[in-house]
Amino acid sequence: MSRGESPAQVRSRDVNRAKGRSRCRAMWCATAYPDLVPDDFLIAHNPEDGSRLPYLLRIPLGPEGVVLKARETWPRTGKVYCHRATGWPSEPDLVERVPTRSCIRRGASIDLVLDRGRENRSQFVLTRARGREAVFWQTARTAKQARPAVSLPTARGSGIPTLEIVVDSHERYAWPFDHQQVITRREGLPAGDYAVEVAGRVLASVERKSLVDLVSTLTSGRMRYLLADLSSLPTAAVVVEDRYSAVFRLDHVRPAVVADALGECQARFPTVPIVFCETRALAQEWTYRFLAAALAHAGEETHVETAATPLTSARAASPGEVREWAREHGYAVSDRGRIPREVRAAFDARREATR
Repeated sequence: MSRGESPAQVRSRDVNRAKGRSRCRAMWCATAYPDLVPDDFLIAHNPEDGSRLPYLLRIPLGPEGVVLKARETWPRTGKVYCHRATGWPSEPDLVERVPTRSCIRRGASIDLVLDRGRENRSQFVLTRARGREAVFWQTARTAKQARPAVSLPTARGSGIPTLEIVVDSHERYAWPFDHQQVITRREGLPAGDYAVEVAGRVLASVERKSLVDLVSTLTSGRMRYLLADLSSLPTAAVVVEDRYSAVFRLDHVRPAVVADALGECQARFPTVPIVFCETRALAQEWTYRFLAAALAHAGEETHVETAATPLTSARAASPGEVREWAREHGYAVSDRGRIPREVRAAFDARREATR
């Protein structure tokens, strides 16, 4: 510390020196290794009408960059499918612009490191799926979640040969249920995203949520109205495509706020469970089993109400009913007074035989 300098002035001088060294290092890297100092990573809305991939990604690779169409803005809950785009628009509608630390291609993969604290490391993998070229955007977390060390069963849900699931017409990227014995049809649903119907009436419904969508719905106050609609149905649930532990790794909202909101929702609407299913595939499997079980349970209730023999009432028979039965079976009884013990015993024995 020089004579007459305050501690604040010393800290300011050290910070400026560090910034100067960083700028010099960046200029030297740009001259010596131009491929290692890319531009910003850009995300924009896809201008194509009716595209199922609503976002454009500009990956700062090479002198001109690479453009891909993508389904999501970051692979948070699973691998994101991408497709080659025709080009970057002249006036893009930007969603996000993030500085980039490095972007390097290694064989069939592109490693992208962004200059931010969270959601900064990802990888684009060029591969082939079902005989066609495909690009998947993944992180270390989603790549691990894609194989949660379990195999999905192939048995039919509740023994139903083919389950018909109604998909809400507003569901943009619906589950295909290609691993299950399911046929789907689109229709507007009063509540939920996936449902089963009986005679045109919704019997059970499931609302699907990613973790990001769940947090947004909880913090905006929309979750109460959503659960109120679901609770009006005979059977309903909310399924989340992530672990519950992921709630406590959130960085843009306090985890305690989300956890408290989840607890409050379950206390207010105990008939609508919120189920965390770790991955997209497991959430789809759980929904299939849940809807199949609801349909089978409804079939059992219908049989009990319509075809099954009614249960015998525990109400004691009136004297008039006993006298009527006694006359029909040849017993002599008076219109008034006590009913003989042997007639009452015969009536009770007859009732036991007919139960």
